[in-house]
This record gives sequence, C-alpha cells and structure tokens, in this order.
Amino acid sequence: MMIEFTRQTETQSQSVALEELIDQYNLVLYNDDVNTFDHVINCLIRICKHEMMEAEQCTWIVHVNGKCKVRNGSFEELEGMCTQMMNEGLSVKIE
Repeated sequence: MMIEFTRQTETQSQSVALEELIDQYNLVLYNDDVNTFDHVINCLIRICKHEMMEAEQCTWIVHVNGKCKVRNGSFEELEGMCTQMMNEGLSVKIE
C-alpha cells in the first residue's frame, strides 16, 4: 500500500511540474533601429530586474540575432513588463 501512495504522489508531482512548464511564456525583445544600447540595457535592468551583465548580453543577442528571450514566466507576470517596455519604445512580445 505504501508503494501505491508513493507512485501516486510522484505522478501528481510530475503532473504539477508539467502544468507549470506549460503555463510558462517568454518575453521576447526584438531589434530595432531606434533605441540605443544604453536605453535597452537600462530598461532590462529596471523593468526585467536583470543584472548588468545579463542585460548587456541580451542586448547584444538582440543586436546580432534580431531577438532574444529576456524573461519567462506566467502571462500575468510578463504582461506588466511587456507594457512597460513598449511604453519605453521597445519592441517586445509575449510568446
């Protein structure tokens, strides 16, 4: 009987973990020809709570690749950040 309980608990834990992964979204920052590196870095630090090095790396990835996932989380968590970044003139989308 103990084994059944353990398997059930393990399955439930895996199910919850899978649901959490499914509910994850990405905040994606896109390249533009308008904003400076400094502005983008400052926005990532202030809005997305990046450390300086992480913000710089993301900014370079956007510059070179055209886009970068700058944050992940639930849609609700990212929605406010997305709005703030758009208000700063950045091109972002929740995917």
